[in-house]
Amino acid sequence: MRITAAVVEELHGPFVVREVEIDEPGPGDVLVEVAGTGFCHTDGIARDGDLPFPLPGVLGHEGAGTVVAVGDGVTGVQVGQAVVLGWPSCGACRNCVAGQPRYCLRMGELVGGGHRLDGGSALRTTDGGPLASHFFGQSSFATHAMTTASSLVPVPAGLPVELLGPLACGLATGAGAVFNTVRPEPGTSIIVYGTGTVGLAAVMAARNSAATTIIAVDRHASRLRLASDLGATHTVDATDTDPVQAVTDICGGPADAALECTGVLPVIRQAVDSVGMLGTAVLIGGAPAGAEFTVDHLTTLWGKTIRGTLGGSGHGQALIAALMDLHLQGRFPFDRLVQFFPLERIEDAVEASYSGAVVKPVVRMAG
Repeated sequence: MRITAAVVEELHGPFVVREVEIDEPGPGDVLVEVAGTGFCHTDGIARDGDLPFPLPGVLGHEGAGTVVAVGDGVTGVQVGQAVVLGWPSCGACRNCVAGQPRYCLRMGELVGGGHRLDGGSALRTTDGGPLASHFFGQSSFATHAMTTASSLVPVPAGLPVELLGPLACGLATGAGAVFNTVRPEPGTSIIVYGTGTVGLAAVMAARNSAATTIIAVDRHASRLRLASDLGATHTVDATDTDPVQAVTDICGGPADAALECTGVLPVIRQAVDSVGMLGTAVLIGGAPAGAEFTVDHLTTLWGKTIRGTLGGSGHGQALIAALMDLHLQGRFPFDRLVQFFPLERIEDAVEASYSGAVVKPVVRMAG
């Protein structure tokens, strides 16, 4: 079957929109006609080699669309069903069995192998050349994506499917860091470093929790204003303010939890320094491969926790479903972060993301 996709042909190369071939669904496969896919900085990291993925290939891992065909043995989804394409997992390793599929022991292969978990690529060029697929189990910068039933999340009636793809990664990552990792107790103080998609999702999730002090830190005044609208009780412009001292002033001491959503090494240190004894600094943002940071040993020894989280942790499908319900209830208004771009303007979407002009660009496949 011939489809249209945005192909990255070489390291650091542009997204080139052209026709490619996709397989018919085999056993266990589900073919989804993609309505929209969010651009995430992880797509850029993979294009530039900091997250290994074979090239040429098709990226995209925040897709949503409609099931158009299923392979043998598929249950639980039907043709015509609107779905969000969630993260893949093997379902059989010790972490999957223990209820932590975000930490599937085969996750590296699943997100960056460029092929089905136990098979070849679903994509090829129109002349039969190699083309990597299944980025995060989907490669959804295309009009169609091949995935598996276990990763799909049904969309409730009343939600526009083209809007929902970012729930699969950026939005679930930030919200899950609050709901699944921090789990705020009544009166908790949370500081969010970086108010992009992940950080603003964390702010919205914190607003839906028992946290009573929610501090957003950034260098963009417009994003700090948006953070206030979405639930931040305080904002700190780090352009000319020491955020660690600001947190101390606001909280009357260190915060209970800090979420680091930038991956910038000096900011990681600020997040760690913003929490005190028995506090938790949660590392979310993706730093370059091989990046290292330092912390003060003595203050960390006093019961401080530094913890990484991946994709929001827990069961991604349950989290995505909950976020859709919260959105329907008006309690998670992530549509305020989104701007749509047609597939042929995917390079504009990438530029808008990196420049900060748009919080969450979504590439719409039908224009």
